[in-house]
Amino acid sequence: MSLKVLVVDDQGVVRAGFAAMIDAEEDMTVVGEAADGAAAVRLAAELAPDVVVMDVRMPELDGIAATRIITAREDAPRILVLTTFDLDAYVFDALRAGASGFLLKDVLPSELLQGIRVVATGESVLAPSATRRLISHYASGPAPHSGATPRELDRLTSSQRNVLTLVASGLNNAEIAETLGITVGTVKSHVNALLRKLGLRDRVQATILAYDLGLTHPNPPGASV
Repeated sequence: MSLKVLVVDDQGVVRAGFAAMIDAEEDMTVVGEAADGAAAVRLAAELAPDVVVMDVRMPELDGIAATRIITAREDAPRILVLTTFDLDAYVFDALRAGASGFLLKDVLPSELLQGIRVVATGESVLAPSATRRLISHYASGPAPHSGATPRELDRLTSSQRNVLTLVASGLNNAEIAETLGITVGTVKSHVNALLRKLGLRDRVQATILAYDLGLTHPNPPGASV
């Protein structure tokens, strides 16, 4: 079954280029195009795409606001944010708004297409520069509060909490399985369970929550690993 993709960008040439590239893939179909955030919100509801490729800077309603509205709906599509500007505010705001990925528009076509496939499976994808700065932000910023955790967090088993910590450390399922001495299938079950219990969409949101709650602490820039 082909992935249904909605392409959102206020520049017609850019939008058409992305759409043509995506439509050329056997496992993807562009079901619609939008030139602004308001149209993206409307088309996302009408066309039920699997993935929305979303620009950030657009008239009427920007991509961050549109992402927040779209992901608040039940059975919302995954959002892959693309932007020309590699700015911290865009990265953090996009992820907190519910985006499953963040890439720059100058990525290779193969990287964009792979990014769409990755977020469609429920995983997350981040440009390397965004990943580094996300980690640096939490490593160099003030220490997270150590007060009471959300009540939902108490619903996690000890195994699920361990998996959450390792997810936030950047490990994939195979690496987590090796670290904990369990199967990859068991890791997947734990990840799905903790996302459901915490009301999170994907591993990106789980990582942000783990940092916010102080469950994990990334190495500061320049620290030995």
